[in-house]
Amino acid sequence: MADWNSELYLKFKEQRTQPAIDLAARLDGCPSEIIDLGCGPGNSTRVLVQRFPEASVIGADSSENMLAMARSNAPALDFIKLDLNDDFSELNDMFDMVFSNACLQWLPNHAELLPRIFALVKKGGALAAQIPMNYDEPIHKIIARISESEKWSAKFPEKRIFGTLTQSEYFDILSGMTDDFEIWQTTYCHRMPSIESIIEWYRSTGLRTYLAALSEEDGAEFIADITAELEKEYPKQKNGEIIFRFPRFFFIAKK
Repeated sequence: MADWNSELYLKFKEQRTQPAIDLAARLDGCPSEIIDLGCGPGNSTRVLVQRFPEASVIGADSSENMLAMARSNAPALDFIKLDLNDDFSELNDMFDMVFSNACLQWLPNHAELLPRIFALVKKGGALAAQIPMNYDEPIHKIIARISESEKWSAKFPEKRIFGTLTQSEYFDILSGMTDDFEIWQTTYCHRMPSIESIIEWYRSTGLRTYLAALSEEDGAEFIADITAELEKEYPKQKNGEIIFRFPRFFFIAKK
C-alpha cells in the first residue's frame, strides 16, 4: 500500500484539524497520560497538548512519512510507530485518554478493534474518536462508481474495503463496552475555491490507493473522469466558491 504524503495532507491543515479541536473541547477531567492513535503529521497531537498542557501526550502512527513530519513540526513531543492492524498489546502503559482523529476508517472489523483499543483506557478514563462518515456524499459515490466501471475496474484488482460502520452499529458496539458513552455527528461545510481543490483534498486520502495502482498517464485520465462527474454534483456559489460537505461521526466512551 502506498505510504502517506504528509505535505499533501497538510494542504488543508485547518479543515482537517478542526474536528480534533471540536472533539478535544468536549473532553473534561485532568488526564495525565494521553495517546493519539493515528496522529498523522501531529496536528491532532498538538491540539491535545494545548487542551491538556499538564498531560504527557504520545502520538502514534503507522506511516514513517507522517511521523517524520510530526517530529519535525513538534520535536519536543514523543511520537512512536504503531500499526493498529497488528497486535498492539506491546503498549504496556494504560492511558487516561485514548484519542483518535480520522484514523479508524482505514482499519477493518471495528466490532473487534474498538474493544481492543478500549482496553488501553484506565478506569475512569475515556476513548474519544472521530470517524469520517461521508459514504453518502457525491465525492465518495463518484470515486466508487468510476473505479468499478468497465473502463477502470481491471486496474484495481484489490478493491478498497471500508471499515466505517453506521451510527446504529457503533451504538451497539459502544453499549457493549460501557454504559457511559455519547455519540454525535457534525457536517462541516468547507469553502473550496474549485473542483480541483476537492481533488487535491482526496489525493492524500480517498484517492491515494487508487492512484498508487495507476501509471502517471492513467492516473491523470482517472482524475479527469472523476473531475467531470464532480462538476455536475458540486455547483459553484455566486462568488465562485464550492460548498464541500463533509460529515464526521464522533463518540466518547468512558470506562
